[in-house]
Amino acid sequence: MKNIKKLIFGLFLGLTTLSTFAQTKSQNNDIWLHYVGKNMLTKKLSFTLEATMRYANGFSEKQQYFIRPSFDYQFTKHFIGSVGFSHYNTYVYGSPAINKRPIPENHPWIQGTFNHQFGDLKLTNRLRNEFRFVGIASSTVATPTGPSDYVISDYKFRDRLRYMVLATYPLVKVDNKPKLLGIIGDEAFMNIGPLGTDISKNNVGKTFMNQNRIIAGLGYVFNPHHQIQLCYIHQNIWNFSDTIEESNPTVRLSYLTNFSFAKK
Repeated sequence: MKNIKKLIFGLFLGLTTLSTFAQTKSQNNDIWLHYVGKNMLTKKLSFTLEATMRYANGFSEKQQYFIRPSFDYQFTKHFIGSVGFSHYNTYVYGSPAINKRPIPENHPWIQGTFNHQFGDLKLTNRLRNEFRFVGIASSTVATPTGPSDYVISDYKFRDRLRYMVLATYPLVKVDNKPKLLGIIGDEAFMNIGPLGTDISKNNVGKTFMNQNRIIAGLGYVFNPHHQIQLCYIHQNIWNFSDTIEESNPTVRLSYLTNFSFAKK
């Protein structure tokens, strides 16, 4: 009987300890406005500009913006190599908020994109390595003239891999050209490097997974130069210390352009 009581007490203590360190789950209903413009400079070299403005909980809170230029080279029929740069600013949003203040981030990146056609089905596999320099917020000391605040005191390097698989299929064709597209895929964001939360040791975060996005939607092709897409994205985010996990239903409206300035 004593052993049973000890076992029950131990289980109760263990559950209490786990609940003390339990991860907080949160949800934000997001709207993302997105632009991607591809500009052919030669038959193989192109310049792409991508930008987005993201809102949380309708349009009530700013979530994030980024601007992302890149140069892309068509090495083979199926493979495109890219080098680019991204500038992010992630705002304070949601409850509980992951950030204490808006966090800037800059990262150069390299990318390989493999495209394969299986009849009408286009399958894209994309692998991107982001060399992130993330702003670190530190608390200032309160003074007689003002309260304490958070400032960006440093930037820390964090390495991240992103892998996306995306399938695109023409649901409707006009004159044998795709008009309405079906889109489905997934993108995983993975922290690369020593896991942990010790900033002085350049830890990349407590979890291997940084984000995941399930993607499904439709695209409408106006002509070879203009396309719009409306996608549902379910975004999961694990914060640096793994104390908060966001599960965010998201609607993304994208405008895509494709122009050629190459000499014919």
